[in-house]
Amino acid sequence: MDHLRVSEDIVPLSEFKARASEWLKKIAETGAPVVITQNGRAAAVLVSPGEFDAMTERARLFQAVAEGIADAQEGRLTEHESMVAEATSRYGPPDE
Repeated sequence: MDHLRVSEDIVPLSEFKARASEWLKKIAETGAPVVITQNGRAAAVLVSPGEFDAMTERARLFQAVAEGIADAQEGRLTEHESMVAEATSRYGPPDE
């Protein structure tokens, strides 16, 4: 994601509504998010669909890492050899 440019990427809701298609085109071209304000305060952040997908994928990765760390800290671990044996019994030996 490109960095937010305060002088260019913060827009009041009324201006966004009046020029929505132009703002959508800008987001698609630059990849930069746009902050939409209402009554002088940030009300929403608009990002491209691709950037939204990337953000949710990162969030899922961070969540999985946090869960893995918590499992390790609580001793919920499986030895490598037993995991290989279980996978081999379920799916057969790996192709080499």
